[in-house]
Amino acid sequence: MKKKYNPPRILRNQAGLSNKIAFNKNAINFQDRIAGIPVKTLTEKFGSPLFVFSEAKIRDSYRELTSILKNFYHNSEVSWSYKTNYLGAICSIFHQEGAKAEIVSIMEYDMAKHLGIEGKDIIFNGPGKRKDDLLRVVDDGVIVHIDHFQELIMMEEVADELGIRPRVAIRVNMDTGIYPQWQRFGFNYDNGEAYRTLQRLIQGNKLELIGLHAHIGTFMLDANPYYISASKLLELAQRVQDNFNIIVEYIDLGGGFASNNTLHNQYTPGEFSSPSFAQYATAIGKAFNESKFARENEPRLILETGRVLVDEAGTLITQVLGKRDLPTGERAVVIDAGVNILFTTWWYNLKILPAQPISGTSLPTIFYGPLCMNIDIVKHSTPYPDLKIGDQLIIFPVGAYNVTQWMQFIEYRPGVCLISETGEVNLIREREGLKDINTRERIPEYLRMV
Repeated sequence: MKKKYNPPRILRNQAGLSNKIAFNKNAINFQDRIAGIPVKTLTEKFGSPLFVFSEAKIRDSYRELTSILKNFYHNSEVSWSYKTNYLGAICSIFHQEGAKAEIVSIMEYDMAKHLGIEGKDIIFNGPGKRKDDLLRVVDDGVIVHIDHFQELIMMEEVADELGIRPRVAIRVNMDTGIYPQWQRFGFNYDNGEAYRTLQRLIQGNKLELIGLHAHIGTFMLDANPYYISASKLLELAQRVQDNFNIIVEYIDLGGGFASNNTLHNQYTPGEFSSPSFAQYATAIGKAFNESKFARENEPRLILETGRVLVDEAGTLITQVLGKRDLPTGERAVVIDAGVNILFTTWWYNLKILPAQPISGTSLPTIFYGPLCMNIDIVKHSTPYPDLKIGDQLIIFPVGAYNVTQWMQFIEYRPGVCLISETGEVNLIREREGLKDINTRERIPEYLRMV
């Protein structure tokens, strides 16, 4: 039998065991199940690509975080960050566990209300609130976090029009030693803007100040900035009490905890470099333990956590559509999932494993999506054994931000399923079809072809 011809290649040696000609062989594991369910079973029922979420993983993460927080500061709670993943089934899991809702738009408010969340259990953040939005949410008892001075004025107008005294907090930005410092949102602590805003709010006597809020960054790989943030907010709360005899009910430290994903150009894998829940809680708890205001008043600690609670719970199943050799000596593999549904691949070095055993010589392989765009790269060059058309792969962790930031572009967006704690598989979002794309289009009569 004539052997298949393989053109000569010049390749960089890879660390680890190799064969006699210096190529790595059989150096990759496979994973053919997700939460105990065979990958093949899932795609036979729901197609490919397919997002899969583990309910058990979501609940375990939430329970672990809330338990650890209470060990370091007893009066604490979590509000689920809707923008991280606002699929109704995912949000409902968190609400069943006791999480309240943190939203940043009227769309997310509508979603929370659709799930039965009361206005008093919703926090409204974000820089883009409209007056009509504020009239709706304030009338429903939603807590509004004021982001800029014009919004403060607008909230006072809303208070006058509704004849009520809305419950509010202000968002504060500050230097916590991280770069770049988030200055776009809220009022600056370090130059006195935050305190001056509080003075103006209290003197206006139209709004009820009940909290202080900061969200200092995203994917925070150092826990110490949370100590600084909490310390500064607690100091600000003490000044408000001393000077105005007002005791704020809560300190909201936002979110930003890092998941176990790995950023591009990050040397250490995320599972080793991301702080643990205990490390974050230790930093925050230290600030509360040191604070006179916290010891005397025991304000509620709120975290608006998202990514760290759901990222590892999400997996994407995909399959190989084609492959070719590139002039660079690398292998190109085309899969049926691209950057249109994997937004986080722009900043994460996502893991990708075969869903069946594969063997053979590992060559530098680039994984491309199906889009007709050169930038549709799901994973940059990485050593990988040869794959065949139809081979299935899993990509993870993908639970955070992908199903909220995905695009309807070139391809239909895929289905999403949830594996329950008992192993039941439920479709929680159907795969799109043409009707989903053009249902809101209107074609003028003179342009109709049929």
